[in-house]
Amino acid sequence: MDVVHSRCAGIDISKKDAKVCVRIQGRGNRRTSSTVTTWGAMTNQILALREHLLEQKVTCVVMEATSNYWRPFYYLLEEHLEVMLVNARDVKTVPGRKSDVSDAAWLADLGAHGLVRASFVPPEPIRVLRDLTRARTMITHERTREIQRLEKLLEDTGIELSSVATDITGVSGRLMLEALIDGRNDSVQLSQLAKGRLRS
Repeated sequence: MDVVHSRCAGIDISKKDAKVCVRIQGRGNRRTSSTVTTWGAMTNQILALREHLLEQKVTCVVMEATSNYWRPFYYLLEEHLEVMLVNARDVKTVPGRKSDVSDAAWLADLGAHGLVRASFVPPEPIRVLRDLTRARTMITHERTREIQRLEKLLEDTGIELSSVATDITGVSGRLMLEALIDGRNDSVQLSQLAKGRLRS
């Protein structure tokens, strides 16, 4: 079978560490070698792994998309190496695996022979944008829940602020809430705090 990457690494990632197999294709009388080492999942350890892979002149790194554990490895290696994130299901369907071969060695072997297809990982600017968008969405949902909780709390105490203010967290609603917090509960005084359309 043709070898696409003569120096390929397979990384089997778990929560705490990663098993890394560096596969170097043999030439002539020299046999193919595979060396498996274990590396921690902390940033400095991943950076040390990157240096190790560069020293070994690895041209391709293959890793499975395992939970979110792959992310720090992928992000720290992608700038300096060709990294392929592969679907675990796809890797399992490739025939020919021997039972005694480690996951890392199997990934390295598949990568060396070009038998895996990389999953799409968006470029960094898109990833940052997606993270910000997700964070904003979560915060917006949380804000909505808190407003609903406040409205229910007011209704439980007999204050129907939402019946006169469409948005109880708008300018008028906030002024009225602050007045209530200060102990002012006269409805005429509170109505004087209304701004814009709420007043009419």
